[in-house]
Formats: sequence, structure tokens, C-alpha cells
Amino acid sequence: MTTSKDAGHVWISWDDYHRSIEVLAKQVFDSGWTFDHVLCLARGGLRPGDVFSRLFNVPLSILTVSSYREEGGTQRGALCIADRITSTADTLSGRLLLIDDLVDSGDTLQRVGEWLLNRHPEISEIRSAVIWYKENSSVCPDYFVHPVAGNPWIHQPFELYDQMMPDTL
Repeated sequence: MTTSKDAGHVWISWDDYHRSIEVLAKQVFDSGWTFDHVLCLARGGLRPGDVFSRLFNVPLSILTVSSYREEGGTQRGALCIADRITSTADTLSGRLLLIDDLVDSGDTLQRVGEWLLNRHPEISEIRSAVIWYKENSSVCPDYFVHPVAGNPWIHQPFELYDQMMPDTL
């Protein structure tokens, strides 16, 4: 992976970001595990979720979660999980692939998994896939591309829009 690193920060290029999504998809495919739905966690999991839904030809469902709202999105706060899932599927059932961009503390993956099973008993199995897995997380995702030692801030290429306004395009 071609990245730029310095003092606890890692910057990811668009090319590396897109290639990492493809590597993750290949990893899931090569595992032989099949799934009925993709549920991506918005916002970070939107792009990977879209790619997976297209490649595996399964419905895409979206659940909005947020914990990084303070200090311009760089300070973790309380986890908020939306009340509803947006989906074209009638119900979430069977095997579900839960996708996000990264697992940091593990709190989001753990709590969303519990939330899903409580609200959707038709789900028979949940597996998780992320691009970056911070090894100090309390949860290890089933699939990941880049193990990350320590706790660097991973600057993803789309974050540039966090600091822009439409009139600066």
C-alpha cells in the first residue's frame, strides 16, 4: 500500500483506497462464504458496501452510525445508531456481511452486531469486513486488508470534503 505517514497519521490515496476495497472483496470471495445481504455502516462503509453489493449481486442495506462528531470529526464521542435501516430488501435475513471502512476500538462492530440480532432475529449469521483493522481493537473483524499497529489517524481520500464548502470546488 502506497501511503504517506507521519507522527501518528496515515494518508491514503484514492488509488490505494479503491484497490483495498477490491482486495477485501477478493478475500471474502476466496473464503467461500456466501451472504444474502450487505449492510454498510454509513458513512465510512458506504463506498465499500456499494462495491460489494455490485460485485456479489446482493441487496445493499445502509445503517447510519456515528461516534466521531466532535472536533471536526476527529474526537470520538458516544455511539449513535440510527433507528432504521435503509434497504430495498423486505427484511434482513439469512447471512449478513457487515461492512465498514475500519475498526478502531471495536465498540461500533460489537454494538451494531448486538443491535442487529436484537431487532432482526431472521439474521442467521453476521460476518464483518473492513479495510483497516487497528490491532488494539476489542473486536477482530472476520475479513480485513490492512492490520494497523498502534492508533494512527487514517486520513481517507474523501475526508478532504469535510473541510470544503461547495463554493470552493
